[in-house]
Amino acid sequence: MQSLARELASQHATSGIIEAFARQIKASFGPGPLAIGLRHPESGTMDLVHREEMSASEAQAALWQGVQLRHGTTALGVVAVGDRAAAVPGLLEVLADLASAALHMARRLARSEADRHSWEATANAIPLALCIIDEQSRVRRANRALADLLGRPGDLLLDRPWPALVPPGWVEGIGASLAQGPGRGEAELKAGERTFVVTAHPILGESAPTWLLMFENQTERRRLQSQLIQSEKMSAIGQLIAGVAHDLNNPLASVVGFADLLAEAEDAPARLREPLRVIRDEADRAAGIVRNLLTFARQQERQRRPTSLRKLLAATIGLLRNQLMAQGVEVELELEFDLPEPSVDPNQIQQVFVNLISNAAQAIASTGRPGTITIRGRGRDDRVMLEVVDDGPGMPPEVAARVFEPFYTTKPEGQGTGLGLSIGQGIVKEHGGRVFVTTSLGAGATFTVELPLGQPSAAESRPPVIIPPPNSLRVLVIDDEPHILYYMRATLEGWGHQVEVAPDGEEGLGLALGREFDVIITDLRMPRLGGRELYERLQRHAPALISRLVFSTGDAIRGDTLIFLEERGRPCLHKPFSLAELRGVLAEVAGSSGAGTPTK
Repeated sequence: MQSLARELASQHATSGIIEAFARQIKASFGPGPLAIGLRHPESGTMDLVHREEMSASEAQAALWQGVQLRHGTTALGVVAVGDRAAAVPGLLEVLADLASAALHMARRLARSEADRHSWEATANAIPLALCIIDEQSRVRRANRALADLLGRPGDLLLDRPWPALVPPGWVEGIGASLAQGPGRGEAELKAGERTFVVTAHPILGESAPTWLLMFENQTERRRLQSQLIQSEKMSAIGQLIAGVAHDLNNPLASVVGFADLLAEAEDAPARLREPLRVIRDEADRAAGIVRNLLTFARQQERQRRPTSLRKLLAATIGLLRNQLMAQGVEVELELEFDLPEPSVDPNQIQQVFVNLISNAAQAIASTGRPGTITIRGRGRDDRVMLEVVDDGPGMPPEVAARVFEPFYTTKPEGQGTGLGLSIGQGIVKEHGGRVFVTTSLGAGATFTVELPLGQPSAAESRPPVIIPPPNSLRVLVIDDEPHILYYMRATLEGWGHQVEVAPDGEEGLGLALGREFDVIITDLRMPRLGGRELYERLQRHAPALISRLVFSTGDAIRGDTLIFLEERGRPCLHKPFSLAELRGVLAEVAGSSGAGTPTK
């Protein structure tokens, strides 16, 4: 019996236990019929796992003795022997008990092994890198993701202290996470350009302290967070530009206006003609810089119209002038004289060329020498083609094949988002065009933008009809800038109009309701009562005056301002405005209301 017990204890497989059990029965009972059946643990069905060969007649004639194989209340199977009358009474039951204990233990080991394989399969399917460490900081279990992260085979991680396995720069962070307690601390870990976060969780129910370490790859999340922060910064910059533009446009309106006024004066000394021209040109230059900033920052406008690509590219280069000068890059424009004007959203197309020119300049700057960007433009059939050519280092084929992929960038971390070219490609595709690159290593790069040419409508092709303004109008000017009021009064009175001025909307409303005016020009942003509120008051108390209202503003970037102007449909003077624009607005309003007498 002892030898059987030892042999059964050494067996871990069911087949070995049944074989040893059957061999002991034959040794104890002698030859004869024998059958052993086991109950399936899941289905409960009985499977015949061992039998001694016998004929059907022998089996029918045999005197059978059967005993259940049972462990506690669990039925494991049955054993039956035949024609063994000489056997010691109760011996079969004793042998069955020994076999039952061994079968029970084998099934427990099988379930434990199955559970282990299931845990490993589950843990390996989890993308998070996981490991279990004991109180002596040794790794007891680790999944495939951790092995891949550390670049070591999984079996070489077990029973080794974790500080010897992770990168040296991670030891302090992981130790801090373990020291802060369950789930309360996480540490950031860097691996090249990748970012991981480790958290420590205690495993309850273990006799000794055991911890689960979780390593989560947050590289993409941190990149998206950085892009969101950058987007919020750009939004804040847009609002800052709006405020700066408003503050600059008001004094520029006075400079431009007075320069125009003095230049038109017949008694202006000849020696002042050139200084006045310089003042006017420089004011225009400053106004152009402000307009470029506003155009680039304005995200609300999404209107396509025939656009002069020559002017758009010149404005784009002006916007990037300081950056290009700092990088030692010159830009040359080689555009056909009669370059067609495609119907596009100028703000979106400008964004495309800002990205293309900036990327080309950065590529040239990476060589450490000055360089040149050449922008060529030509019409071809029903399309217009623009090429941005740089003499930078070029790109290998594998990089050129991916330049339009979102988030793909060859720039160092923190110097690029990998979104500029992909966004530009999307914009061009929305316009029905395409953009592609031609390059080779050491030979620069050429980005080509193709845009379709739309058919101009009759309204677009018809030249505007210019109606001369009346020579005597009653004009009310409302603005909180004293210099603008002074300039407007001097200009309009010089043209023969009768002018009243008001420093805010509250006083202007009183004048508008108490006197007769042919034209009311009001700024939008003013203390006490702004142009919007003035419009609403007039609409309630004197709706007939709405047709005589003209807005002026130095702030046309904010979405609410644009929406207000579009919905009201009233003329608007965008500061700084020229005398020609002012004459045009006076003619438009006076013509629609029938006021004044036309100029001869």
